[in-house]
Amino acid sequence: MNSPVLQLLVLAGIAVFLILRLRSVLGTREGHEPTREVQGAPKPRAHNLEVIEGGPDHDIIDNVPEDSTSAEALAEMKRVERSFGVADFLGGARGAYEMILMAFERGEMDSVRPFLSEDVYNSFSEVIAIREEKGLTIEGEFIGIRDMTLSAASFDSATGTADITVRFVGELVSVVRGVDGKIVEGEPGKSRRQKDIWTFERVMGADDPNWRLVATGE
Repeated sequence: MNSPVLQLLVLAGIAVFLILRLRSVLGTREGHEPTREVQGAPKPRAHNLEVIEGGPDHDIIDNVPEDSTSAEALAEMKRVERSFGVADFLGGARGAYEMILMAFERGEMDSVRPFLSEDVYNSFSEVIAIREEKGLTIEGEFIGIRDMTLSAASFDSATGTADITVRFVGELVSVVRGVDGKIVEGEPGKSRRQKDIWTFERVMGADDPNWRLVATGE
């Protein structure tokens, strides 16, 4: 066997050894491999009523009492629309609260009109119009949501309409100034807490994924 061939065989042997060594350390991946689970990390919860061998759906009972009518309504929503999740809804409601509340503070309701029922849009717009007539301006800053609770849920099986009521405790800085620029309400840099009870509505299974704000209260 001549020297060049011998050198190639030696190099090939080294390459095979390195490949086997890397595989033993890194493992092998083919195509799209699921991410490995970290020991002790919480597993994502399923979005249907029968989670593990008929066990309770914690996505529901972590937010409302297990035997309540609200729990039954939420379970029915999941049966109609398998992708629906209570935790996902609450995450969206959190973002919607800030977006709609600050649009109202700024007097820019058209930017959130797709997320409001006609009645709610008109009510907010009337308040803004009165504010503008008096020459009042608002300087608002959203600090955050201190508490958020799912208060009630209902489902109309005949129409597929779902209603979910959420109680918010928000914190914001809101300063109202008059025509002359003087402060008539609030204090710069001083936050206040605001309590709201909002009801969101949507037809489950519809192409439009957006929930609309259909009622407000305190």
